[in-house]
Amino acid sequence: MSDAGNRPNIILIMVDDMGFSDIGCYGSEIATPNIDALASGGLRFSQFYNSARCCPTRASLLTGLHPHQAGIGHMTIDFEVPPYRGFLNENCVTIAEALGAAGYTTLMAGKWHAGGDYPYRGWKDVEPGDATHPTPRQRGFQHFYGTLAGSGSFFDPHTLMRDDDYIDPDNYGDYYYTDAIAENAADFIRDHGQGPDPFFLYVGFTAPHWPLHALPEDIAKYRGKYSDGWDPVRTDRHEEQQGMGLLDAKWEISPRDETAPDWDSVELKDWEDARMAVYAAQVDRMDQGVGAIMSRVRELGMDDNTLVMFLSDNGGCAEFLREDGIPDTAPPRTRDGRTITAGNHRGVMPGEETTYLSYDLPWANASDTPFRLYKHFTHEGGISTPFIAHWPDRIPANRIIHAPGWIGDVMATCLDAAGAPYPSEFNGNPITPLEGESLMPAFVGDGWTRDRPVIIEHEGNVAVRADNWKLVRRYPGQFELYDIDEDRTELHDQAVANPQKLGELTGLYDDFAGAVGIVEWRELIEHPAGARFKKWL
Repeated sequence: MSDAGNRPNIILIMVDDMGFSDIGCYGSEIATPNIDALASGGLRFSQFYNSARCCPTRASLLTGLHPHQAGIGHMTIDFEVPPYRGFLNENCVTIAEALGAAGYTTLMAGKWHAGGDYPYRGWKDVEPGDATHPTPRQRGFQHFYGTLAGSGSFFDPHTLMRDDDYIDPDNYGDYYYTDAIAENAADFIRDHGQGPDPFFLYVGFTAPHWPLHALPEDIAKYRGKYSDGWDPVRTDRHEEQQGMGLLDAKWEISPRDETAPDWDSVELKDWEDARMAVYAAQVDRMDQGVGAIMSRVRELGMDDNTLVMFLSDNGGCAEFLREDGIPDTAPPRTRDGRTITAGNHRGVMPGEETTYLSYDLPWANASDTPFRLYKHFTHEGGISTPFIAHWPDRIPANRIIHAPGWIGDVMATCLDAAGAPYPSEFNGNPITPLEGESLMPAFVGDGWTRDRPVIIEHEGNVAVRADNWKLVRRYPGQFELYDIDEDRTELHDQAVANPQKLGELTGLYDDFAGAVGIVEWRELIEHPAGARFKKWL
């Protein structure tokens, strides 16, 4: 690749429902040598924040805005008010659109989930590309292979597309979506990434989001590893995190979630071991996919001037797939006619296509070691993500950045690295000013702190991170206040002791909520579209 200014290729990798501690370089026992190599050859952030849930995070990642500003203030359900339409609106611009206008080749493989709802029972009736269902190709990606929906089978994913057309999986029976995402990403680099212009590749792995689907050879690596339960996993990971300098030794590990049982009281220990083993296998296979993509980059001699960023969309997922499953997610039968047992039927072993399980709250609590809570919520376990950046030409190796960063900073960073402008207008529409801040000073070692606080809202759950202080609420509870420098694991609430700081940060949140159009969660779910979400109150 040769071009004026030697602009880098950019590869952005997002994984789905993976907790803070689920990869080796963040303390895990799961084998992730390819991701770990990116970290050792680059940098890790210890305090990087997402938006607590799949599609709001994707909205911020792709646009550099708060999700409400981009039109996805909740999920992809249309609540018929501008911050909650469930698809990227016309007043935001995606990384692909901005970099495409600056001469980049733009490519995507994997999960979209930023363009309207695709319920399993009705997805074939949805017209992709209509006004409320923009696809990656309509939002700046020149080539796309992946799914439009938020979740699905790893062996037969629905809403699978190549460019503008629905397709069936190749070689059904031997197909595995994680492998297909990685293979298509690598093929995109080979086929479209060697011209005179640099490329931007967005890779959206669905692993390790439920269902627990993995390949037998990967499951075998982990079967039995979790037979002593979740407490030793949490303890061992915490010790690893402290030993590698990722976490301050003064931060105590949070207690096991109060709803997670003591291991001695668990009846089906082998089943629990199997669920976590399959989850670990999904992470392992995803790491193998990262290895395949990076092998293609090295094979083509692009490694030194390729910026790679890796992160997760939210914390570990505690969602329990009840015995009848979650409606509109699982097909009743496989493509070849076998019955699918959907939901967490006790004793049904996960992994195969004929099952549809999740790993449940106690293991999600372990994934988010050492923090409290998980996906949906804005305590540290819900919004803390691994964030890795690797760029041999610019980023010194093996560093840890302890300053807070935010998912919306990725857009500003891509533009800064590429020397591309952020438009005030695009396709004739005024564009909301960028909220993210470039991470480039942190990358090159000049030191970096965010000028603006990190503010997150999802389903009434709130976080405001300003300097060393964090305001947080688990809806509909009271606001809590923590000194993160002293208490990152949020064990000692300072709200009563420091009413002045509490008032200052609640004021920041109130101003933010008014500016981006937040609707109170209980009010929002009274809309007919909100009925399915009332269980979260």
